Amino acid sequence: MKHIPNRLETGLESFIFWSRWIQVPLYLGLIVAQCAYVWSFLKELWHLVHDVNAMGETQIMLIVLGLIDVVMLSNLIIMVVIGGYETFVSKLDLGTHEDVPEWLSHVNAGVLKVKLATALISISGIHLLKGFINADAIKVETLASQTAIHLVFLLTAIGLAWVDRLMTPARSH
Repeated sequence: MKHIPNRLETGLESFIFWSRWIQVPLYLGLIVAQCAYVWSFLKELWHLVHDVNAMGETQIMLIVLGLIDVVMLSNLIIMVVIGGYETFVSKLDLGTHEDVPEWLSHVNAGVLKVKLATALISISGIHLLKGFINADAIKVETLASQTAIHLVFLLTAIGLAWVDRLMTPARSH
């Protein structure tokens, strides 16, 4: 016997499906946060260019690593906004736009998690590198903690990639 949904059930299911749109302000907020990172990047770049003659190599390297860190965080924000919207809210109708990122064609929650974990490892690695370069000004315990956190991120990413591989049917080459 086939189940025939009643009006209440159909309405409730429609409402639950519609609720995915509640996430849109969160994605828009991340775009505003990205604008703040752009502003921070430009200020730090100006500082680097303006004061480069007064800086030593280590200080220049630390500022450049900070700039790279901002770019990587910005990439992470883009992945979350585009990937999250595409995965959880609605498909992006981009047609045949030539600039569509390659990864967007096969994005799903598992792929997004692995990409995010990889981005977090990269960001953590930049912070760790900055700590090692500036080791004289940082406590050994702090460097040890940063290293431990980085290893946890690394192990988490490996675990996510492994689970995603187990859950994804074999791809044809």
